[in-house]
Amino acid sequence: MPDMMLTPDFKNTPYWWEAAPRPDLGEKPLPKETDVAVVGSGFTGLSAALTLARGGKGVTVFEAETPGYGASTRNSGFVGCQLWSKLTPLVKKFGEERASVLAREAMSAHDYVVSLIEREQIACHFTYCGRLISAHSPAAYETLERELALMQRLFGFEGHMVPRDQQRTEIVTDLYYGGMIVKKGGSLHPGLYHAGLLDRAMGAGAVVHGKTPVLSIEREASGRFRVTTPRGVVSAGRVILGTNGYTGKGLDWFRRRLIPVHAGVVVSEEIGAERVRSVLPTGRTMIDTRINPYSARPSPDGARLQFASARGLFVRDYPAKAMEMHRAMVETFPTMRDVRIAYCWTGQMGFSFDKLPHVGERDGVLYALGYCGTGIPMATWLGHKLGQRVLGAPDSGSALDGRDFPTRPLYTGNPWFLPLVIKWYGHKDKRGVPARKAA
Repeated sequence: MPDMMLTPDFKNTPYWWEAAPRPDLGEKPLPKETDVAVVGSGFTGLSAALTLARGGKGVTVFEAETPGYGASTRNSGFVGCQLWSKLTPLVKKFGEERASVLAREAMSAHDYVVSLIEREQIACHFTYCGRLISAHSPAAYETLERELALMQRLFGFEGHMVPRDQQRTEIVTDLYYGGMIVKKGGSLHPGLYHAGLLDRAMGAGAVVHGKTPVLSIEREASGRFRVTTPRGVVSAGRVILGTNGYTGKGLDWFRRRLIPVHAGVVVSEEIGAERVRSVLPTGRTMIDTRINPYSARPSPDGARLQFASARGLFVRDYPAKAMEMHRAMVETFPTMRDVRIAYCWTGQMGFSFDKLPHVGERDGVLYALGYCGTGIPMATWLGHKLGQRVLGAPDSGSALDGRDFPTRPLYTGNPWFLPLVIKWYGHKDKRGVPARKAA
């Protein structure tokens, strides 16, 4: 029976919530006014709130659910140093100089997260494990080789190639055709990282209101903002929007520029560190080169295997989704065939139409959105930058500032086209992959 591959206590909530359950902060009276209203209590909002509160501003954070309910505590815990859009297409679009600046921004975001964790002493199992990018086809390996050479030439990127005949030193599978090692890569426990940010922001004076969705933001004649919630109205001097893939109705200009994409993650039953190392001997995070990629990592304690493969579509039947992802896991790691799934959950990533993050200002509202799967470093970094901007810091600028934030005609924020796009991506991912012999 397929369900035998699920543990008896199978859960459709994030594994991360076991060590870091979503906090119930209770209901506090809303203030009549605040210096800065921050919409969203994920990494963007809390990073901005921490910077602002430490800078002496009164900060009120509004969260539609419990703090951190969204993608911040639902992701895979990868701390990367690259944008979703790789350097080669960026060079074609912007030229080498501008593309290099954008690529370096992602590296700055990574460095900022690492320094923040160290400075604030956030216990979140951060480790500098590096990342393996596995080539799903021979052509993909060649593309990675060219990409690495370009990054090394333009800004001394640290990495090296692993050919297929050596890849089992990194990942024990025959599914891939070699890969690229990225030295500047890490992993952490996103639930504990979020809990640490929440604690530091509140400790600095930021006030967080859970179960308080923002229904509208209106600019008043005075230049202040009227922030309307079901619990009341708050007058704010500035507003920061950090809702990404969970941007709701009433924020229509932003919704029209974001594609919410559901990402699925499974975590195995406890199988022991030795067995996890039997497929991931170095303990690196792994993501492959598919448009709709597979990824894997050890759990922070090393005793479970985490795997992700399902991106794009809303999930109603979590046991069925877990079994679908179990099949993908076994395709990647055949020796894991008998390993059961203990957790399966999804979270909504926010993609932009140009596959780049966006930070800027719209009618006075500051925003950072569209991280395209790079949320831990980029959300933390850009939230900090928005906080600096409100404080008037001289180094508050970003290479991602001032760019057009595109949408599409008639698009309202409902990605009705995703099933077709996912199907097309699946077709493209199969091109150039040699046929395999039946087992």
